Amino acid sequence: MSRDPDAADIPASDAAGDRTSDAGGAPASAPQAADAPARAGGPNPSNERGEGSVRVVGTAHVSEASVREVEETVAEERPDIVAVELDEGRYRQMKGETPDDLDPGDLLKGNTVFQFLAYWMLSYVQTRLGDRFDIEPGAELLAAVETAEDLGISVALVDRDIQTTIQRFWARLSPIEKLRMVGALAFGVTDPRVAGITFGLLVGVLLGPAIGLFGGAVGITDAVLTRVGVGALAGLVAGYLGYRAASLSLGGGADADSPADGDAPGGVTTLGFAAVVAVAVAGAVTVTGAGVDAVAGLLSGTIVRAVGSLGLGLLAGVGVGAVVAVAIGALGLAPAGDADELDDFDPHELTDTDVVTAMMEEFREFSPGGAEALIDERDAYIAHQLVGLRNEGYDVVAVVGAGHREGIESYLAEPESLPPMEGLVGAAKSGGIPWGKIAAFAISAAFIGFFVLLAMAGVRNEQLLTLFAAWFLINGVFAAGLAKLAGARWRSAGVGGAVAWMTSVNPLLAPGWFTGYMELRHLTVNVADIGTLNELLSDESRPIRAVFSDMLDVPLFRLIVVVAATNVGSVIASLLFAAYVVPVFAGSLDASITDLMIRGARESARILWGAVA
Repeated sequence: MSRDPDAADIPASDAAGDRTSDAGGAPASAPQAADAPARAGGPNPSNERGEGSVRVVGTAHVSEASVREVEETVAEERPDIVAVELDEGRYRQMKGETPDDLDPGDLLKGNTVFQFLAYWMLSYVQTRLGDRFDIEPGAELLAAVETAEDLGISVALVDRDIQTTIQRFWARLSPIEKLRMVGALAFGVTDPRVAGITFGLLVGVLLGPAIGLFGGAVGITDAVLTRVGVGALAGLVAGYLGYRAASLSLGGGADADSPADGDAPGGVTTLGFAAVVAVAVAGAVTVTGAGVDAVAGLLSGTIVRAVGSLGLGLLAGVGVGAVVAVAIGALGLAPAGDADELDDFDPHELTDTDVVTAMMEEFREFSPGGAEALIDERDAYIAHQLVGLRNEGYDVVAVVGAGHREGIESYLAEPESLPPMEGLVGAAKSGGIPWGKIAAFAISAAFIGFFVLLAMAGVRNEQLLTLFAAWFLINGVFAAGLAKLAGARWRSAGVGGAVAWMTSVNPLLAPGWFTGYMELRHLTVNVADIGTLNELLSDESRPIRAVFSDMLDVPLFRLIVVVAATNVGSVIASLLFAAYVVPVFAGSLDASITDLMIRGARESARILWGAVA
């Protein structure tokens, strides 16, 4: 390849939809259409009367050899343009510029948190490989940019915006694929026991209210719930006292919190002792009934039964969690291998076509839709940019990941096979049946129908208002309370709590979005936070508690936790309302809730029939 010696002195332009820069300059911010020709004012093409050329350099994103190959290729070829597999946002981040802050309004559009999480996990995996092989991920792309700048060669950013890619990736996943992806990511970085316990606790929290609501149908009477409830309360008190006693004993001083670090031997012993004491006392009280009548007489029967149903739910959840932990290990979802096996891996193999093809095919089997977004579409998008540059007579060296090389070269060989550019940009819509919207509509209809049927059954207005007020309060208290515990400001937590009741009218309006919106008025969140989180997670020498505490100081992670806590609080409140508040309300009526709803349905049918007959 040859290069116009004056190109370094001429500012580059948007050619064929790419974003180009002068040596050392920032990329243009408004790319033109994909099929637009290069404009005057850009680097002079070496082949003004004919077609240019494109050499594709496939690299491993964590390979030192790839960095050297890129530097040598650019220096030897001296092309008109060096095209790199970067978008503007990642280019700015790689150059050390401050990323754009997250706009509070973007949070209310729906998928912002999921896109940050997905980008975080992808970045985290690559960072771990980079740490293991002592090279910065994407160093070969930075080397291409810096070498081009040193030689006065223009740089073109030819990749699609990362946010668009992640959104299209998520939209193309089926519900099962989404579960598999989340499960693989979670179980791939988490001990199976931790994953099992976490899953079991979630099951227990959901199962507890169901036991309180339908337990009578399977023989779980109020007497059983009362015994279990008193036993659970006694176990909690005994466990806490045991924890404090063990902490003082192992700590040897008044600072009872110092040995409680779950990662230290003393912390494990303390927590283990407290758990044994709690389970033993809870089991003894439940089996023998000792003190049940006395405690039940002091507390509200509803509270005791609620604790009992939650206790049974959590107990069942622990069992489910144990089964899940075993299944994770049996199915090979747990982290396979150790650091030694990773050290034996040769990063140079990543540039071998056969190995990369095998990796891509494995991912394609896991998620065909995701593979299309992450691999095939990006191949076509990048190829569109390169074909446009080549058609204008530019000699180009394109630096891309090895997994994209074969696809891009096939498009360069047969440009007519390229899909239309319009189908590669913009937000993608999920295909198939919109189960989420159907479920949201069903929940909304059930909530509205519940109050309508009660009204048609003759329930007084003041009773309906009392029931709605209870619904509003329990949702507000739990959503705002968990948001505050997660670190939200009082005003943010209050806003989330105030709108939590609306999730039953429209579950797509998550209260966490509103809490997050308020938090973003005080937080500065951007993609740079992902790098901070990666650094914290990669430090395996620190205790989990200390790492988690530092993660809460990172604005992005704090935002995610606050949003999630608000939504979880609203879900828990909805379950508790159905399981415990509604039965208490039914006690003041002349019939059961079920009978009243049947009566309301009959009355509604009678009125409708009379209107149409």
